[in-house]
Amino acid sequence: MTDEIRVLETEAELMAANNLFRAAMVGFPPLPAGQSGLIGKILEPGRTLGVFRDGELVATADAATSTLTLPGGRLVGHAAVTHVGVAPTHTRRGIATALLTHQLRDAHARGEVVASLRASEATIYERFGYGVASLAQSVEVDTRRAVLRGGVRREGPVRLLDPERAWDVLPRIYREHRPERPGTIDRPAVWWQTRQLKAETGPRPSYVAVYGEPGAEQGFVRYHPVHTEGWFTSDDRTVVVEDLFAPTPRAYRALVVFLLELDLVDRLRFVSLPLDDPLPWLLTDRRAVRVTGVRDETWLRILDAAAALGGRSYRDAGVVTIAVHDPLLVHNTRTFAVSADGAVPVDGPAQLEAGIAAVSAALLGGTPWRALAAAGLVRVHDPEALARADRLFAVDLAPHTGINF
Repeated sequence: MTDEIRVLETEAELMAANNLFRAAMVGFPPLPAGQSGLIGKILEPGRTLGVFRDGELVATADAATSTLTLPGGRLVGHAAVTHVGVAPTHTRRGIATALLTHQLRDAHARGEVVASLRASEATIYERFGYGVASLAQSVEVDTRRAVLRGGVRREGPVRLLDPERAWDVLPRIYREHRPERPGTIDRPAVWWQTRQLKAETGPRPSYVAVYGEPGAEQGFVRYHPVHTEGWFTSDDRTVVVEDLFAPTPRAYRALVVFLLELDLVDRLRFVSLPLDDPLPWLLTDRRAVRVTGVRDETWLRILDAAAALGGRSYRDAGVVTIAVHDPLLVHNTRTFAVSADGAVPVDGPAQLEAGIAAVSAALLGGTPWRALAAAGLVRVHDPEALARADRLFAVDLAPHTGINF
């Protein structure tokens, strides 16, 4: 048996790879043959990999070129990894290991500092150096109980956007008002194209509202109703908020108030909010808001430890020396002195030792070093250094991305 890993380029290969991924996920139907002409629009050229065993395509993975926001606001090169799948007939044969290792080395060679993905299984990616760096919560609001506090009101205009214009306007709004929250990433053209296709070919109605004056919008929300068969007579009419982009307090209040005041709606379901979202505090009855789930969001993988650790800001809490171990990307195996002045490579013994997955989990400030140490993922040579590390890496805003890809 011989394996070949290479970039897929032809329309036929890309369709085959996408359908292989869908078969590996079990729950996704294959793409209709009539959509073959669209495959190049939803996959970035040159980034879809295929593994061929004896000439047969048996695994695939791709990525989109992006940037990620580190604590302090600096943007670093980022590979948004997705569509990772191995044919059900070829699992547990080392194919995924070869494919993902190849992809990590390729992303580093491109100059990307980090990679991230959304994991279909929580037991796969840690062995490739990915760690959970942000969490997201799903939230449900009973609008019949959701009375706004006296000082909360809509500030500024909110209007519905014509669906035909939405996909030109939304990327501009996001690009011009991207927030500095750690974990924020680009939304590349292939991401927007995928969302547009889903909205235009889906069976349900969907809506877009924007905040701000025409041409100077500062936020948006995409939402859709569910279970509309008995909409007129139902006593549980539910709207799902799939994408709330509100980078300022005024945009947030305006768009949330707009959603809460929608007629005929009994329940709002927010798909992905940060853990520090202020929604319950806007209401006189905070129990109108119910957290229905908290899940791992960003699985982050540091590709260049010097650039990642050196690119973010830190609190003023002294100095901690951290030894990083990375068996797949050995250039990351070194010791860093971390302080409010940054992170620099040093020689000598370290106060903390951790594998690259643990360091990746801690990078954005959402995973405490103490939790990693309690799990045995950090070797502690100086207990006081562990507390200093948590103070150094602390952030004002919980890391959050808010989208899938």
